[in-house]
Amino acid sequence: MRLKDKVIIVTGSTMGIGRAIAKKAASEGAKVIIHGLEEDLGALVVSELGRENARLHIEDLAIEGAPQRLVDLALESFGRLDSVVNNAAIVAASDIHTTDKAFLNKLMEVNTYAPLFLIKSALPHLIESHGAVLNIGSINAWSGEHNLLAYSISKGAIMTMTRNLGDSLFREYGVRVNQINPGWVLTEKEIERKREHGLADSWYKNLSKIYAPAGRIIWPEEIAAASIHWLADESGPISGQVVDLEQFPMIGRNIPKDSSTIPHK
Repeated sequence: MRLKDKVIIVTGSTMGIGRAIAKKAASEGAKVIIHGLEEDLGALVVSELGRENARLHIEDLAIEGAPQRLVDLALESFGRLDSVVNNAAIVAASDIHTTDKAFLNKLMEVNTYAPLFLIKSALPHLIESHGAVLNIGSINAWSGEHNLLAYSISKGAIMTMTRNLGDSLFREYGVRVNQINPGWVLTEKEIERKREHGLADSWYKNLSKIYAPAGRIIWPEEIAAASIHWLADESGPISGQVVDLEQFPMIGRNIPKDSSTIPHK
C-alpha cells in the first residue's frame, strides 16, 4: 500500500476528480479529509470509506479561516498531516466581455488563493512529515478556451505557484509541490454543464476524434490513479513539475483543418 498511514486533505472531494482521488488514496492506505460544499454527497463518501478512514468538512474555501480549519480537522482526527491535494475549483464560462472584477475575484479566491493559503496553513505539519502537495490544475492553464477566460487565468496562476513553491519549499524544507493538469474529464459537473447546454446525458458516447482521439474522454479514476504517484514516497525528490494528462499534446498539436471550437474542459 503506497500511502499506508498517510493523512491527506483532498479539497473538492465530495464528487468528481476529488472524490476519485480520495477513494483511491484510501484504497492505498491513507486517512482522508473529505471536503466540499455538498454535505449529502460528502457523507456518502465518508460512509463508503468508513469513519476510521475519513472525516468530512463542509465549507467554502473562500471563507476566512477555512484552510486552517481543514488542517485542524486532520490533526484532531488522525494526529498528523502528510499531504494536501488542492482540487476544489469553480469552472465558469466567461470571455473578455463578461469578465468583470467581481467575477474574476471570485474565481481567483477559490481556484488560486485558497490553495495557496491551505498550503501555508499546512506547511508546519508538512515540514514535520516531509510531505507533499499536489495541485490539480487544468490544461486551460496554457491559454484556455475563448469562453473560459477567468478560469484559465486562475489555472495559469496556480501553475506558476506550483513551480515557484515546488522549488522554494523543497529546497528549504523538503516539501514537494507538483501539479497535474487534467484534460477533458467525465465528471458529474461536466455532465451537468452539457445538460445546461441542451445536450442529452449520453453526449459523451459519440465524440469526434478531433476532441477525443481515444473515442472517449478521461475518467476521474484515471486522474486519481496518476495522482497517487505524486503523493507517494515513490516519486522521490521530484518537485516543481507540471504534468498534462490529456490525449494529445497541448503544444504542437496538429489540429485537423475541419475542426471547430474545442468544447469545455
